[in-house]
Amino acid sequence: MDNFKNFWNQYKGAIIGIIIAILILVTRLHDLILAVVVLILGAFIGNYIQQNKEEVKTKLKSFIDKM
Repeated sequence: MDNFKNFWNQYKGAIIGIIIAILILVTRLHDLILAVVVLILGAFIGNYIQQNKEEVKTKLKSFIDKM
C-alpha cells in the first residue's frame, strides 16, 4: 500500500491529465475546444491588424514584393 501512495503522489498530475484527455476525446469536446481556440486567435489577429494598420501594410507590401 505504501508503494501505491508513493506512485500516486509522484504521478498524480499525469494520471489526472490522462483522465481529462480521455474524457475530452470520448465526449468529442476537442472539436469545440479547437473551434474556440481558432475564434480567439482570429480575434487577436484582427485586433493586432486594426491597431497596427500602417505597420501591417508595409510588412505585407514587402512580403508581396519579395514574391
